[in-house]
Amino acid sequence: MKYIKVSDVAVKAKAAIHKTGKLGFSSNAINYFGIDESKYIKFAFDDEETKDNIMYSVITSECDNDSFSILRAGNYYYVNTKGLFDSLGYDYKNNKIIFDLVKVDYEGNQVIKMIKRIISNKKKEVTI
Repeated sequence: MKYIKVSDVAVKAKAAIHKTGKLGFSSNAINYFGIDESKYIKFAFDDEETKDNIMYSVITSECDNDSFSILRAGNYYYVNTKGLFDSLGYDYKNNKIIFDLVKVDYEGNQVIKMIKRIISNKKKEVTI
């Protein structure tokens, strides 16, 4: 039997794609995953799941051809992901795209499951 750790499910770690295409992390995500400017992030998809709903990522200390640098502006950490999200066809300019971030075990490795949510930016009509 494997017990569920409250510390793993009680955290509300999130990341959001900004209108510039940058992926920004919430303060909970920064603390929970140990994100800082000395780290890198890699993105992946599971062959069985579509890129439309679920992505995976790994925070690493090693830079290679598949990793994105994590950058810092004040207390804010982000990744220049415009090219990635443009190539995937994500409409982040017209919609707010948020990822709920959860630690999961994938084939013996600790990874971050990124569950996509889309919130429409369309203004609601107001009737007077």
